[in-house]
Amino acid sequence: MNAKPSKSSSDRRDFLRAAAVGATAAAAATFVAPARGFSANEKISVGLIGCGGRCRHLLQALKKIPQAQVTAVCDVWDKNIQAGKEATSDGVFTTKDHRALLERKDVDAVLIATPDHWHVPITIDACAAGKDVYVEKPLTHDLSEGAAVIEAQNKHQRIVQVGMQQRSMPQFIQGLDIIRSGQLGKIHKVHLTWNRNQERHNRKPEDIDPQSVDWRRFCGNAPEQPFDEYRFRNWRWFWDFGGGILTDLMVHFLDVANWYLELDHPATAATIGDHFMAAGLWQTPDTVQTLLHYPEQGVQVYFEGTFINARNAAMLEFMGSEGTLYLDRGRYEVIPERKSKLAASELILGEGTRGADFFAQPDGELLHLTNWLDCIRSRQKPNAPAEAGVIAVKGAHLGNRALRAGEVAHWPAA
Repeated sequence: MNAKPSKSSSDRRDFLRAAAVGATAAAAATFVAPARGFSANEKISVGLIGCGGRCRHLLQALKKIPQAQVTAVCDVWDKNIQAGKEATSDGVFTTKDHRALLERKDVDAVLIATPDHWHVPITIDACAAGKDVYVEKPLTHDLSEGAAVIEAQNKHQRIVQVGMQQRSMPQFIQGLDIIRSGQLGKIHKVHLTWNRNQERHNRKPEDIDPQSVDWRRFCGNAPEQPFDEYRFRNWRWFWDFGGGILTDLMVHFLDVANWYLELDHPATAATIGDHFMAAGLWQTPDTVQTLLHYPEQGVQVYFEGTFINARNAAMLEFMGSEGTLYLDRGRYEVIPERKSKLAASELILGEGTRGADFFAQPDGELLHLTNWLDCIRSRQKPNAPAEAGVIAVKGAHLGNRALRAGEVAHWPAA
């Protein structure tokens, strides 16, 4: 496959529209029994659960889809509830208890953008309540949660889309064809990076009124602990609520490696991590490297992530004997090995710096949310169902176990 670079913005728009249709069709392999039918022009009512920055980012894309409307907002913090109302409309239902939102008949589906430790419990509750689900990655906070969330999706015949938007982005869909064609030769090594140069560690006073936060509900299944505004606002870097760089960032591209090479879980994981910037603040490291070994498939997956240098930024490379496939959120590139007969090719969709976190085109969130809503109507499997979400985070969990134990972690994890 020797794709040529797009030459104009109209070319890119045409390609993106065609790819979005193709992505939805590709996901239509499995049919899910309908809950209730939606007419072609009928709006799907969505409830927001967890209305922080990530939710409001997704909401920008959701607003571009005329067939969706927000009818309810849930968060444990008064400030986020108010922000959610202002981003939607003053007439929306508001609550701090997700169960009250799930009881409402004017909510067809929910978008879950809570801290990680709430993803599975709320997804299970939503499925049981007959709601379809879009849930941010990582789907699981612990390896033990995977079976239960898949069972809930399948038992209640819900459409569950995990927020791994690469699966709906056209360059990643074409990348799958390149890998499956065999043109890269034998692939034994995959390199993933998510490097940033950002001062995420600074402890800035938030002046949060503890009375404005339902702290006990925020903690959920985590151990009881006193209110801490830094943990509340930086939960990704504390083990009770998140899993650090491996579950927050590596999962996006590890999912692509799993998808392309049909991987499930690594046999072993080895990880080193350091607190070069965040010592005394974060529990998870600000700089980390992990090696995942899949001996049966003959594959090594290597990830590096940091907040102190942005070299390589966010990208992944499939390194084959005939060539390498480079991917990021704006492009793919095929780079032949020396003496290889493979032709170089590329598809540039996003104008901007290689490896950027986000590009205006393709709009991954818009494509992924569109696929989710299309599948709610058709009752066909979305691009990133619960099964994919569970697999995507297995290597990250095993990598974190290796980090915390200070030794190689083996599957099955105890």
